[in-house]
Amino acid sequence: MDSREHARKPDPRDELAAAPAKPLVPERELPVVARLMVEIRSDGSYIVVRGAMEDSVSGQKVAIEASGANPLALALSLAKSLTDVPWLARQAFRVLMRK
Repeated sequence: MDSREHARKPDPRDELAAAPAKPLVPERELPVVARLMVEIRSDGSYIVVRGAMEDSVSGQKVAIEASGANPLALALSLAKSLTDVPWLARQAFRVLMRK
């Protein structure tokens, strides 16, 4: 008997394949409290990001736009524009950054 066969460990992929599949949908639907839409456009040398958010409870709507030639410039533009938007957009951005 070969010593390599005796010390063979189980393949973790076999365990994953044998695991029961969990449902992809949540068990219950949560109520919609806000809607967020983001559009990202780029030609390879310049990036433009536009977004909109709506609070379902208060009905408040916010729009934001940022642009830059690279990801760092885009992030700085986004951070700069966040100082000019209402409270709702700032709160939404904080929640997204925590995740």
